[in-house]
Formats: sequence, structure tokens, C-alpha cells
Amino acid sequence: MKAIRSILALVGLVALIALAYGAWSFRGFDPKAAGVYWNMAKRLAESGNAAEATVWKRKVAEGLTFDDVDQSIQSVALSENIRDVGQLPLGEQVSLMRGSDWRKLKIYLYCNPLTAAKMVDFSEAYSAYLPCRIALVEDKAGDLWIYSLDMDMMIYGGKPLPPDLREEALHVKDVILAIMDQAAEGAF
Repeated sequence: MKAIRSILALVGLVALIALAYGAWSFRGFDPKAAGVYWNMAKRLAESGNAAEATVWKRKVAEGLTFDDVDQSIQSVALSENIRDVGQLPLGEQVSLMRGSDWRKLKIYLYCNPLTAAKMVDFSEAYSAYLPCRIALVEDKAGDLWIYSLDMDMMIYGGKPLPPDLREEALHVKDVILAIMDQAAEGAF
């Protein structure tokens, strides 16, 4: 019995040390960083898929076609005043290369160039996140989904962004979420 108590005490001590180390490791980080990583870890545990853990997704409302949502994404982006810097009709390309129909998949690239420049001035590594992407994809069951990278890790996941850059990054996040939310409902 004494050995079991000693083992449990040792396990408890190791857990406390690990917790203290984790808290110490996040010193100087944005106050929301731990929550961002916790949410990502929960999504990873639920799905077992690292990509799934790092994206936002919206199911498209029943009755909307791919073309309806395509037009909606473009319309909402225009109304939100974010620059369309490219579109990749990947599903069409796959169909052409295979010589047979494949699922629908289109990637939309959006950017606020001045905000992008500030992000790269802050850290060149942010260039890998540019431009913001939204994907419209037909799943294997034929349902439509809208995906985008979860920007919270970029905004809150490390040391705090300078206040002006944080404000601009939050605005871009709001725009991307507005496009996703409204397009999933077919808004124009």
C-alpha cells in the first residue's frame, strides 16, 4: 500500500512539474494562446486529423448549388472589400486530367495587401499563410462545405502582435468568417 501511495505521489509531482513547465513555456505569449492550442488539441483528439484541427468549416445550406455558393463567396468578398487575388478550380483540373468527372473543389485567394505586408514585416514566416484561402468543396457524399485556415493560431498563438497589426489581422479574420458564414447560407 505504501508503494502505491509513493507511485501516485510521484505521478502527481511529475504532473505538477509538467503543468508548471507548460505555463512557464507560454510566458510572454498572447493571453489567448493556451486556449487556442487547447481548442486545437481537442479538435485533433476528436478527429485524429491535424488538418481538421487547424481549420474553420461551414456546411452549406441544403438546396444551394456549387454555382450558387461560388457566386455568393465572390459577392460577399466584394462587399467586404477584400481583394480577390486568384481562384483555383482544382476540381475541374482533376476532372480534365483524369478524363472523368470528379468532385467539385475551388480555392479562392483573398488578400489585403497592406495588412499582408505588415504581417511579413513582423515575421517573414507569415508569408506561408498568404493569401487567405477559402475552399468550396463537395464531400464524398455530395454535400458542400466551405473551409478556411483557423486564423486564431496566427493571431493569438505566440507573442502578442503589435496593437495596430493585431487590429488589422482581426479585421481580416472577421472578413473571412463573414464570407464563410454568409456564403454557406447563399447570401449575396
